[in-house]
Amino acid sequence: MKAFVFPGQGAQFVGMGKDLYENNPLAKELFDKANDILGYKITDIMFEGTAEELKQTKVTQPAVFLHSVISALCMGDEFKPDMVAGHSLGEFSALVAAGALSFEDGLRLVYARAMAMQKACEMAPGTMAAIIALPDEKVEEICAEISTEGNIVIPANYNCPGQLVISGNVDAINLACGKLKEAGAKRALPLPVSGAFHSPLMQPAKDELQAAIEKTEVKTPKCPIYQNVDAMPHTDPAEIKQNLIAQLTSSVRWTKSVQNMIADGATEFTECGPGKALQGMIAKIDRSVTIQGIA
Repeated sequence: MKAFVFPGQGAQFVGMGKDLYENNPLAKELFDKANDILGYKITDIMFEGTAEELKQTKVTQPAVFLHSVISALCMGDEFKPDMVAGHSLGEFSALVAAGALSFEDGLRLVYARAMAMQKACEMAPGTMAAIIALPDEKVEEICAEISTEGNIVIPANYNCPGQLVISGNVDAINLACGKLKEAGAKRALPLPVSGAFHSPLMQPAKDELQAAIEKTEVKTPKCPIYQNVDAMPHTDPAEIKQNLIAQLTSSVRWTKSVQNMIADGATEFTECGPGKALQGMIAKIDRSVTIQGIA
């Protein structure tokens, strides 16, 4: 069975999508439509801009979404997923590719998500850190010991065995990094992000995005989507909506999602979009499956 997966923020690079735009009429049509919807030429930044321009919140998330979705749609008849999943932002790409969201609605939601997250970052500054080579249970235990109502640190992204990203207030993250190194973590690396994504500090963004999601039509996807919040397959539009809303303040359960997809029959994984981050994670989760990328 074939699983198609979609990357999240951080996979972007200058020049992304340019080959598709220049060589595929459908890609050109969709990119041009995206420029109209967003009200600015995101293609100029994606194809010819600087890395700094591409890092802008209003650019990064739509850019990764567009490259991912258009890569999948341009596969034509070769895009025949038995199941899909996306890492954080990638969940929106997966839903469009699987027919649950229209291209236009998906892009509008991603843009709304990006702007809401930026506002939340300004209201409650936070950060994230990657913890390498420490069991998940130990990371969870130390985060629980440190975290208080006013100084939050929680496990945010369960990427693969030995790689867990924590999220929260800057002071709590710094304290956690020290304690996690003492506990045996090979590395505890602060990430160059402006906010505590997938933590309670994103509550204002969740509230804002909820209104947009509730007004958006979600159809039954053509295959199950394994969603971040519970790593389980979903096809019911109401459940998909609730899980999308919950995602901003919940952990990304990527390891479990991949394990569940394999348990349900996935033998071939294809990453659609920029970079190879998910391919690397999947290889660390289970080396018995076939893994490839489409960009």
